[in-house]
Amino acid sequence: MDCIEVKGIEIYAYHGVYEEEKQTGQPFEIDLSMQCDLEPAGRQDDLTLSSHYGEITRVVVETATGQSYDLIEAVAYRCARAVLLGFPGVRTITVTVHKPKAPIPYPFADVNVSVTLGWHRVYLSYGSNLGDRKQFIENALEAIRANDHFRALRCSRLYETEPYGGVEQENFLNGACFVETIDTPRELLDYLHTLEQEAGRERLIHWGPRTLDLDILFYDDLVLETTDLVIPHPDMQNRRFVLEPLSELTRYYEHPVLHCPIAALLASLNTVTEVDP
Repeated sequence: MDCIEVKGIEIYAYHGVYEEEKQTGQPFEIDLSMQCDLEPAGRQDDLTLSSHYGEITRVVVETATGQSYDLIEAVAYRCARAVLLGFPGVRTITVTVHKPKAPIPYPFADVNVSVTLGWHRVYLSYGSNLGDRKQFIENALEAIRANDHFRALRCSRLYETEPYGGVEQENFLNGACFVETIDTPRELLDYLHTLEQEAGRERLIHWGPRTLDLDILFYDDLVLETTDLVIPHPDMQNRRFVLEPLSELTRYYEHPVLHCPIAALLASLNTVTEVDP
């Protein structure tokens, strides 16, 4: 991936925990390092095919001086977010905020904080077997489309599937989607839980009926295990209702733990019935 860098952007702002910092202000410097695809712009010598670093700098300065923050961590985060949301050609950005006049009672050369944000490639699965199943799914997908933390949404067809896990209940509608997001895995999980709650989901029976079920299958090539979040999804290789729609989106993506493509995982499992969207 190619890179655009802007170093030493000078601003005067009112960031700091202490009241004097908020009242008097002080100088700051900001560095930007952005990962972009610059080949089209370089080949055709066309600014519209690049990410305009002059406009990016303007947005960063406006963001960094638009209000007072206690922490330069917050300044860096908001600058990074503003660039990602405003300039689609920037895949990843690192914002470093320097505070050379920080209130430290010892000689020092610099204090700085760096924040890195980027667009992450994510695959999700979704399902419903209560109420208007299709509408619950469509409502969730529309909410994702409308959220500026997401872009490039692509969805599979819907499939009618039998319940999984041994609990007697109605058939499900299941599908999968690809999306890019600037959310961290934890932020993404929290947002998906919010969408489930808005659909009236109740977690009463493990593998039981639900109005809406949203799961993270892959997040880039991340391998993560916490008490309440495992990526890749730990049981997806046993679920044809996950693999079938997922294979529409990416047949040859390699599972980062099993080191096996989706098409191969799918080949060993039973059939499901596709329904009209």
